[in-house]
Amino acid sequence: MKTLSTHRPVRAARRMVVFLGVLLAMGAMAISQAETRSEAPSTTAAQKDSPKTDTTAASSEKDWPLYRANARADGVAAARLPERLKLLWRTPLEAGPIEATAVIVDGVIYVGSLDGGISAVNLSDGKVKWTFPSEIGFNASCAVRNGLVYAGDADGVFYCIDAATGKEKWRHRSDAPIDNSANFYKDRVLVGSQDANLYCLDAKTGKHVWTYSAADQIRCSPTVIDKYCFLAGCDGNLHVVDLDTGEAARKVEIDGPTGSTPAARDQAVYFGTENGTFFAIDWRNGDVLWKYRDPKSNVAFRSSAAVTPEMVIVGGRSKRVYGLAPKTGEPVWTFPARARFDSSPVVVGDRAYIGCSDGRLYVLEVATGKKVGEYQLGGEVVASPAVIDNRLVIANDEGVLFCFGAK
Repeated sequence: MKTLSTHRPVRAARRMVVFLGVLLAMGAMAISQAETRSEAPSTTAAQKDSPKTDTTAASSEKDWPLYRANARADGVAAARLPERLKLLWRTPLEAGPIEATAVIVDGVIYVGSLDGGISAVNLSDGKVKWTFPSEIGFNASCAVRNGLVYAGDADGVFYCIDAATGKEKWRHRSDAPIDNSANFYKDRVLVGSQDANLYCLDAKTGKHVWTYSAADQIRCSPTVIDKYCFLAGCDGNLHVVDLDTGEAARKVEIDGPTGSTPAARDQAVYFGTENGTFFAIDWRNGDVLWKYRDPKSNVAFRSSAAVTPEMVIVGGRSKRVYGLAPKTGEPVWTFPARARFDSSPVVVGDRAYIGCSDGRLYVLEVATGKKVGEYQLGGEVVASPAVIDNRLVIANDEGVLFCFGAK
């Protein structure tokens, strides 16, 4: 395709910028870790409170309003899918290559592209409903609540857009690119930026409520349980933030920078780092529950995990998908492929769905990692699946949006 040759140099340049940003973050990490070691562990109410799942913006069988399905970012769908997926439609979007995961609310798909613009697409037939024009790219997923679409661009502007019309309602500017998705708490919207700040804004008006500052870039999406937010930062720390005050409940030192979004379940959060370590951390007291490193590889985790009571599933740049025991971190299974996994898995019942840089969507058994299906999408697949009842939506880096389901 002509668009392929047009966009590949652009994507390569963007990825070089990301790589240089990671190197800078790793250099700055030593300073931030020294600062972290000097701090006494916090003993705030986070240790005493029993975890309660924040159901704000929770996924359902009909909606997928956030990057990882729900506020706790566990990557588990509430919906069902047919035994065998059928391609219902494919829509090439003029806005260019897509690395963002689509979101789906009220029968409409919302997705941004790397070359600028957000598209609203009808789930029923793949026809474009409206396009929010922009010359600047959107790396991360949109977030949708109460008829409003929220998304940040590569220039550091965070937009609130009317879901029905595609018209801008308000904007908030940060000082660096935004490449993570928003989340919600009460009547507020949360978004991080590479300027090292997490911004808390009034979701309706965009009015500033508070800012939480880390020591380096924030590339992960904020994960929310109860009144706490979790940020895995490029400063080599897991930040636990009190969302009522905007203050740190605690920081937990990790082994390197990361942009992976923490997946939360009960008292634990799960995520990997650029140094190739996957962590499980008790967010209430800051204890590292376990760490996993592939003995055959030390490359980065950029995939975010899907977590069930029985399994933690995550893709690696090692060209493998891992199934880990939630309590111990012991590997239960691995699934090898020919290319890296930057896409994040989604669990639907007893199956996990994950995109790969080899251009395929893989379907794996949650319990065993056995491949039970694959679908060729073409290009590279960095985006993750979005799943509602009998529909799976995913995009590739050639700018094509696919919808699978039951005919």
